Amino acid sequence: MSGLVLVTGGSGFIGAHCIVRLIAAGYRVRTTVRSLAREGDVRAMLREGGCEAGDRLAFAEADLTRDAGWPEAAAGCDYVLHVASPLPVAQPKDADELMRPARDGALRVLRAARDAGVKRVVMTSSFAAIGYGNTPLDGVYTEKDWTDTDRPIGAYVKSKALAERAAWEFVAREGNGLELATVNPVVVFGPVLGRDYSASVVLIETLLKGGAPAVPKLMFGVVDVRDVAELHLLAMTRPEAKGERFLAVAGDFLSVREIALALKAGMGPAAAKVPTRVAPNWVIRLGALFSPTLRTVAGPELGRVKNASSAKARQMLGWSPRPPQEAIVATGESLVRLGLIKA
Repeated sequence: MSGLVLVTGGSGFIGAHCIVRLIAAGYRVRTTVRSLAREGDVRAMLREGGCEAGDRLAFAEADLTRDAGWPEAAAGCDYVLHVASPLPVAQPKDADELMRPARDGALRVLRAARDAGVKRVVMTSSFAAIGYGNTPLDGVYTEKDWTDTDRPIGAYVKSKALAERAAWEFVAREGNGLELATVNPVVVFGPVLGRDYSASVVLIETLLKGGAPAVPKLMFGVVDVRDVAELHLLAMTRPEAKGERFLAVAGDFLSVREIALALKAGMGPAAAKVPTRVAPNWVIRLGALFSPTLRTVAGPELGRVKNASSAKARQMLGWSPRPPQEAIVATGESLVRLGLIKA
């Protein structure tokens, strides 16, 4: 393989793993960071992932909230993986803190890619753009579903749905031949490469630390970050991926209790503090009156059973993800290995 790929947000959890996969596949990579001072951090993360990028990796300074830097970042690139997007641990007081960088940032990247003659952009969207504020007739979400942004949904969920909608509309109206594909992951776990890890990993961290006596009745799809990176590569290179969305989910949705049990089964004594009791919904909702942390889980998703299918990515692109339990355990083991959690 050859060619230059722009990866936005190279210091992020998914972004760093995408760089590792691209370098392994023979590509040269340019990645954006908000400050060039982060270059050392990114290279350290890549080394943790077994990648010595050397001069096959370059850096560009660009921010999703500003126009400056994006034309230079996209110049000469064959492809763009637009991975960068804010993912907070807690909901912000002002929803625009997420809306503006997610939606407007995506449009900045797409304009720069179009003007630079990039062949295809693969945008990291989310299950958040598919499975909220609506219910499919058969109970299983697919790429045909869209989150209903007119319903009461969280700021992050709304930001991802609006950003992806805006991206498809831009390509249809102003793309001038630019191709787009999106990858829509569920909750992303897998090996952490440094201290700057995703908010999704905080769930595993909290469970391993025994941060609560019981777990809420919540269900999540799970996928390994390495498989998310692989799906980005497939969506970038396969002709049939043009104009398509791809759900990234490794299997049936799991409850938080099932995630906790997977940690206990796979990590033994290191998971001794992981709680497996399930808290009644009313306890969570009562606690949410006093706890901002509980407030984030006490919404409409509490107690709801849901599922999603990755049949499209498997059949169209030959994608074959790891079992979700492997992704869960790999997350916990990496947190211990890096000293982020005491064994």
